[in-house]
Amino acid sequence: MSRIAERFAALRVRHEGALVVFLTAGDPNPELSEQLVLTVAEAGADVIEIGIPFSDPLADGPTIQASTFRALQQGMTPIRVLEMVARVRQQSDIPLVVMTYFNPVWQMGVERFAREASEAGVDGVIMTDMPPEEAGEWHPVARRYGLDTIFLVAPTSTEERRKLVAQKSSGFVYCVSRTGVTGARQHLPEEVPRMLQAMRQVTNLPLCVGFGISRPEHVRAVCQMADGAVVGSAVVSLVEHEATCGDTEALLRSVRVFVHSLKEATRDVGP
Repeated sequence: MSRIAERFAALRVRHEGALVVFLTAGDPNPELSEQLVLTVAEAGADVIEIGIPFSDPLADGPTIQASTFRALQQGMTPIRVLEMVARVRQQSDIPLVVMTYFNPVWQMGVERFAREASEAGVDGVIMTDMPPEEAGEWHPVARRYGLDTIFLVAPTSTEERRKLVAQKSSGFVYCVSRTGVTGARQHLPEEVPRMLQAMRQVTNLPLCVGFGISRPEHVRAVCQMADGAVVGSAVVSLVEHEATCGDTEALLRSVRVFVHSLKEATRDVGP
């Protein structure tokens, strides 16, 4: 059983939803980014998505686009991200998923990326712009190196696409709450329950909802319907705001408190 599957199984026993937190690797700088990953793990996150900075992040809104720009300015590359993952892995057994686009993987080489990601301690990979129909080169390599591949579904996904995502995914399925790009929102879209119900009919994999989840009440509402909630832009925005103050300890403390409040919202909500 993979590290991701083990975590979801343990959460199910405790009637808890999963808190999945996204961070951009290298933001606001490489050293602090590594501390942030460990802080988020200690604060209660169940899975951490580590975004590999990319110059053309089509699925991301202004908040994460700005964070990837800051990280790229700091010289972050896919190899440096995997080196950071390896150091984190020496200190934490939390499931780690890297979120990227296909181009950086292709540039590094599919086989090399999968091998080095696995050796670093990555458990799963999300390639935002890779639909399951186009995963023929990646999928067998990922399986060979023990990497889960997490595909995305959206409210606009057809029944045929939902079935294909269910068939090709492992670890969990990333359910995009709405069309458009990432970014914090005030309210949850009404389409979420219908999308989850449709996915439940085709898979037993955990379902995690992301895009627009920014508050503890959002997390609680999502975890009453799904197996987990993904929070990205709200955390990245907090990091950006606190980083401008120049007080590292205060930044880490703010992130720890916020992530802890999000995790508390996942308790006693499972079936």
